[in-house]
Amino acid sequence: MTKKLLILIILVTIFLSACASPERAALAPVEPGFSDEAYFEGAPIPEASVVEVESAFTTNVVSSGERIVIMNAGLELVVDAPDESMENISRMADEMGGFVVNANLYKTRTSDGQEVPRASITIRVPAERLDEALARIEAESDRLPLSKNVQSQDITSEYTDLQSRLKNLEAAEAQLVEIMESANRTEDVLNVFDQLTRVRGEIEVIKGQIQYFEESVRLSAISVELIPNEAVQPLTIGGWEPVGVIKDALQTLISALQGLVNVLIWMALFILPIVIIVGVPLYFIIRGIRNWRRRRKQREVEATTEKDEEIKAEE
Repeated sequence: MTKKLLILIILVTIFLSACASPERAALAPVEPGFSDEAYFEGAPIPEASVVEVESAFTTNVVSSGERIVIMNAGLELVVDAPDESMENISRMADEMGGFVVNANLYKTRTSDGQEVPRASITIRVPAERLDEALARIEAESDRLPLSKNVQSQDITSEYTDLQSRLKNLEAAEAQLVEIMESANRTEDVLNVFDQLTRVRGEIEVIKGQIQYFEESVRLSAISVELIPNEAVQPLTIGGWEPVGVIKDALQTLISALQGLVNVLIWMALFILPIVIIVGVPLYFIIRGIRNWRRRRKQREVEATTEKDEEIKAEE
């Protein structure tokens, strides 16, 4: 009876610790454009990929109080030869100790029907060399990037929470092992074994999530779109560039509408309040003066009428 009670207490403790912070236990979403394998609840974790609780990353980063930040970037570049630029970026990733996540080379058509190559590539490089990698990628083009973004995600609280949950689950695992070793009845052994299997599964999932975080912090992802020069050339017909004319017309229209909106904003926020503050009192003052003059004139007319009547009465 005592043994069953002890088993029940241990199982309740395991359940409570495993259910703590369910939202934080969820795997952080993979950044858009990344296709490297992520760990998710229920997925098997290879034995060689499991990280230790007291890893070098945990010791050097978490215990020192530093923030744990994932840095990723994205670029759109216009290049002469997308296929060559893709190869250059791939070699650069290898040189830096990173790797290619995915690369795609395909054909596209320009507005005049010309078939040209286009490429996209996603790489991972050491986070401390992210700026260097971006500079080398931008050097592939003689133009400024069409778009460039660098994103950062602070995962310090999520990472620390996973470490705490991992320690709790491993402590519960050790207790279950002791109970199973001392159990005599087959039924008790099977019950504890089932709980032990579930706890070990949760441990492997959390370890996979921790490793995903550590790899994401150590290696930054860079997604690059390589656009051929021909795809951004203006349409020309006999020296006439209709696209340029349309662009100028739209820009003029936007400027005119912008000026009109600016005038309306000034009227609504500046002129209208002044008109209300000054105009309303002035209106009532003018109206009062006009009413006073009207009444005064009416009294004068009435007085003149009375005098005329008195004169007529005396005659």
